[in-house]
Amino acid sequence: MLTTYTAKYTKTNSGYMGQLIEWQEVITEGETLEDCRALLQDAIKEMILAYRQQNKEIPRF
Repeated sequence: MLTTYTAKYTKTNSGYMGQLIEWQEVITEGETLEDCRALLQDAIKEMILAYRQQNKEIPRF
């Protein structure tokens, strides 16, 4: 099942911060917007894996 999340990107002094609106524990920073997007996608995968290992429910919106 494919789940879609909404990302919010904020310009910072060091680049960009990305955070999922629906799953605010997933947050990253990157030098460029493209870096931030790629890091956020990786963070989502890592969080899903961690939640599965802990038998936690993955937020779905």
